[in-house]
Parts: sequence; structure tokens; C-alpha cells
Amino acid sequence: MTNNYYEQFAEDFIKNTISVDMSELYKPFLVNLPEGALILDAGCGSGRDSLAFKKLGYKVTSIDASETMARFATKIVGDEVYCLSFKNINFEKTFDGIWACASLLHVPKNELVSILKKLSNALKINGIMYMSFKYGFTERNSCDGRFFLDLDEKLSTELITQIDILSIHSIWVTEDKRSDKKDSKWINILVTRNQ
Repeated sequence: MTNNYYEQFAEDFIKNTISVDMSELYKPFLVNLPEGALILDAGCGSGRDSLAFKKLGYKVTSIDASETMARFATKIVGDEVYCLSFKNINFEKTFDGIWACASLLHVPKNELVSILKKLSNALKINGIMYMSFKYGFTERNSCDGRFFLDLDEKLSTELITQIDILSIHSIWVTEDKRSDKKDSKWINILVTRNQ
């Protein structure tokens, strides 16, 4: 159902998210990356963040599970965005950083650890991964048919510590960057691959 939403409403979703200023969230991620680092934008949506990283001189590989979203994002980013789901990721020690902004929140809790293992394997040793979820501790379906996994500090720590090669770098909570969603809170998580 979640993917159907993005196939059907890709244009509306892009209009609502393409101009959101995420620069404050980029800083704690990018400060940990070498110059010209290779970043995987995992679940890139509109391609907004991929384009921002590209303009800052990073090399970016962008993926999204929605074929329609990937097609639109390809035009925005100016490079091919690959239609690839988290389950089909099969990279090994490839990326200096992984950016999973508001994308892993569509993965059910009972699948998240296995998906995080796949993403961890895609990181180089000492690589860093950013992820964000709506703040809470429930699994729910929204009225538009999308599935959401909400995390808080306790639940995110419990899930991440199940992956031996990951260490939690930092966790912090922010307001939604969209002006019409200021009441929403997000949990931001940075983890590093340590082996």
C-alpha cells in the first residue's frame, strides 16, 4: 500500500517536499565524511537531498522503491535514480555515508534489523549512516494508506544494538522542517560502522 501511494501521488509529494530546507540536518552527517565522499541516498524521494549533496561536491548514488518517484527524481538530480527497494540492496563496503531521511520509517519493525544489516554492509568501515523516523513508538497505517514505524530513543537503541557492526554516534529530536507540520517531531539517528 505504501508504494502504491508514492506511485499515485509522486508529483504531489515532490511539490510538498522539494523546497524544504534540510541544511541543518545535513551538517552533523556531512562533517563526518571525507571530501568528495560517496553517499547512498536510500529512499531519495524527490531527489532533493541527492541534489544538495551533489552541489556540495559529493558523489551520490540515489535509490527509491517507487518507479514513478525514481523517474521524477532522475530529472531533478540530473543523474539516474535507480528503482531499488531496501530488500534488494546488495552493496558491500561501498559507501562513505548513507542518508536514509524519512524512508526507513516505512519498514515494519520486525524487518528493520535485517534491512539495517543490509545497509550496514553497504557502508565502508568507519562509514556513517543517518536515518530519521517520526517520533513515537508505534506501528500504524495513516489514512492515506501508508505504513509508518515511529521510533523513540529507547526503541531505536534496542533495534540498532542488535547489529554488531554498528555503533550509535548520536540521537536527537527535531521539529518537522515543513512549516505546516511544526507540531510533528522527528528522531534523527547517526550510526557508524565499526568493523
